[in-house]
This record gives sequence, C-alpha cells and structure tokens, in this order.
Amino acid sequence: MHELSLALEVIELVKREAVKNNVSTIQELQIEVGDLSGVEADAFQSALEMLVRDTILDNAVIEMIRTPGKGRCHSCNSEFVMTHRLDTCPQCRIFPSEISGGKEFRVVSMQADDRIID
Repeated sequence: MHELSLALEVIELVKREAVKNNVSTIQELQIEVGDLSGVEADAFQSALEMLVRDTILDNAVIEMIRTPGKGRCHSCNSEFVMTHRLDTCPQCRIFPSEISGGKEFRVVSMQADDRIID
C-alpha cells in the first residue's frame, strides 16, 4: 500500500513549507487526487488522518479534491469521462489518444494563521 508512504511524504512536505514560512500550525490543507493517478484516494485519506496525530496537521481540516479522469479520442474527436485507465471511447470503442485529466496528485494549498501558503 503506497498510500501510506505518500501520506508520510505529504506530511514532510507540509512541515518543510511551514518551517520556510515560520508557522507552527496548519489550519487547512487541500490535496488534489485524480481518479487515474494510481492513488487510492480513500486509503490515502485514511492513512493521512492516522499519521497527522501529534503533527503540525493535527487539527487541520484536510480537503481532498477528486479530479475525474478525462480522455480524448482523436478518431471521433470526443472527450469523455474515464474511471479506469483502460476505458475506451464510448462512441467508437477505441482507447483514448490522450488522457487529459485525472492523473493529478498534488498539494494544492495550505492555510496557516490566516495566510495561504502555495
């Protein structure tokens, strides 16, 4: 389960940014997780909630932003929602020529002491 190591890395990233910005607590944290990122969002959120105890994120509101997968078919030029990487175009049933959304996994923002840290 790599979600546990990803949660640890997010906590370390937040700690580093907090030190750079001279803050001691984070009130809010936004994390974007794409449906096609390879990260199981629920498992990641559970791991993060477990690991933030007694850290700078202990009382933070953690918001998970789920980004749906999107594919573009160059054969029929349609854009469609993908829930799995192997989804095919609903019009012509071929694999998408391009995956244009849902691969994201990133910390979007942190808020501390009424300041937003990007």
